[in-house]
Amino acid sequence: MSNNSTLNRYSRILSRPEIPYYLIIWSTIFLGALGLVMVLSSSTVTSLEENGNAYTIFIRQFFFLGLGAFSFYWASRVNGKIWPKIARYSLSISIVILLLPFVPFLGKNVKGNRNWIEIAGFTLQPSEFAKFLLILWCALQLRKISETSGKYTHFGLIFPGLFVVITLILFERDLGTALLVFIIASGILFLSGASLKPFLALAVAATLVGGALILTNSYRMNRFGALFDPFDERYYKFAGWQPAHSIMGLASGGLWGSGLGASKQKWANLAEAHTDFIFSVIGEELGLLGTLLVLTLYAALIYSILRVALKTKDDFSRYATAGIACWLIAQVTINIGSVTSLIPVIGVTLPLISYGGSSLLANLLAIGYVLGVARRTPEISEGIKANRVRKLSQ
Repeated sequence: MSNNSTLNRYSRILSRPEIPYYLIIWSTIFLGALGLVMVLSSSTVTSLEENGNAYTIFIRQFFFLGLGAFSFYWASRVNGKIWPKIARYSLSISIVILLLPFVPFLGKNVKGNRNWIEIAGFTLQPSEFAKFLLILWCALQLRKISETSGKYTHFGLIFPGLFVVITLILFERDLGTALLVFIIASGILFLSGASLKPFLALAVAATLVGGALILTNSYRMNRFGALFDPFDERYYKFAGWQPAHSIMGLASGGLWGSGLGASKQKWANLAEAHTDFIFSVIGEELGLLGTLLVLTLYAALIYSILRVALKTKDDFSRYATAGIACWLIAQVTINIGSVTSLIPVIGVTLPLISYGGSSLLANLLAIGYVLGVARRTPEISEGIKANRVRKLSQ
């Protein structure tokens, strides 16, 4: 009986309308704090080699976390009417900022990708902000479709803009972000009830083209072969190096981990330990329990965002919130899939945890927007007020 009463009690608590609001806040805080700690732990070696100071990368991440916290707060408090106005121009803004890396005095090549700009000593990645802007634009187009009772088609209204954005990202040689944008747009359309047949046809065509590109290039063939066995001597010292050492790091962590700061793989064995492969460092230093904690926090955050999307009555807010959930699901899945060698290494960050100011700012801005939607949803807003009354009466 006691077990049943405890379960019923927790079930009642979780069913409260304000719970998603608080889960979003606390899961974001914990992920951001954990990310800051893990960036410090995983970046000292690289930072010392590149900057002569073991804490330069950490200090930058701390600065962007503070800036992101401000954007998070602003997005959660600003008048909700501003977002559809921004969405009207968000596709144009996305195209403009995606063109900035091609400007000679602004653009910067980083490891073969021309998807960065440098301003006042800071490097920014415009494509990270383009994801959020594109979600807002898609949400506005979907609201237009629902308001006009089928006058416009999903494919005809959204595909041209999506095609332009993805093409620009591909010209920047950023396959990972292009794939993410396609998945995000497909996810929004799926959740809106649109037919995905045109997008599935495009996905099949892209798969066939991708397969042909892999088969006709030895380097791509090696990367694909390393996916199945990165420890194979044919791939280990080349395409298999990163996934092999990532798996070694995860495996050596065991249940409890080797301890914070005690990773061996970050010592020149695992490139991008503080960015794309930070999940491997978490597994090595904090063990299986650490990785499960990260997955639990992501599950709580995404679950809460989807609950907000279901509760809001405004079509624009629902589509945008669902799009942000798709963004997080896709990016977390791709990053962890790459780290565990389930998919080829594509090169996307782990949201809120990996080093990267642009990614952190864009993620916090988007999550702050969701929090604002929650505050403007009557059912959730009333639940927040009721919770405050309960606390005062205790």
